[in-house]
Amino acid sequence: MDGIRLHWEERGSGEPLVLLHGNGEDGSYFRHQMEYFSKKYRVMAVDTRGHGRSPRGTAPFTFGTFAEDLRDFLDRRGLDRVHLLGFSDGGNTALTFALEYPERLHSLILNGADLSPAGVKRRVQLPIILGYHAASLLARLDPGAIPKRELLALMVEQPDIHPAALAAIRVPTLVIAGTRDMISESHTRLIHRSIPGSRLALVEGDHFIAAKRSGLFNKAVERFLDRLPQEDR
Repeated sequence: MDGIRLHWEERGSGEPLVLLHGNGEDGSYFRHQMEYFSKKYRVMAVDTRGHGRSPRGTAPFTFGTFAEDLRDFLDRRGLDRVHLLGFSDGGNTALTFALEYPERLHSLILNGADLSPAGVKRRVQLPIILGYHAASLLARLDPGAIPKRELLALMVEQPDIHPAALAAIRVPTLVIAGTRDMISESHTRLIHRSIPGSRLALVEGDHFIAAKRSGLFNKAVERFLDRLPQEDR
């Protein structure tokens, strides 16, 4: 893209497991996963462009851009294939990456992802929409509001993936979400049904199960990874 270099934190050794955080966060969201999975995997928590310690750059702020950033990140590390776990907007990036570069994945783990803003529960999405419009108005007067507008735009205008497109995903996939997630359960189940052979796990909790219910979340992810056929590793 525009040549930026993403910041990342790394622990452990073994097969690479790349973690992508959600909107407005950074890789530290996954501190419980870094500790847990580094016993078996080379775990890398990456800061998305414009988040954490990664630069914003000049490329469009889209999931397509983020997927290209991830490809560049893997290329620079010499990583041909990885296990990819994405949370929320990171899940949307992971889904976009899987559609573009399936050959780069051993497996795909989607936590709280969505195919479009319609997948977010209305009571959650309405304040986001209002905040986006307010930030858009403010950004006309104050350039300092542009980053906030860009973050909210990711949740208001993106992604736009048709369920039928997911039939092209052939890598082993786990779809995991909280029982009280901000993504509607029907939408999570739609993603699961649309990806051939995917597994579904619903963990007691809200959208942030990886942080708040890390024990249950990590065990569910570990069961999925442990069951992968050898040829997918």
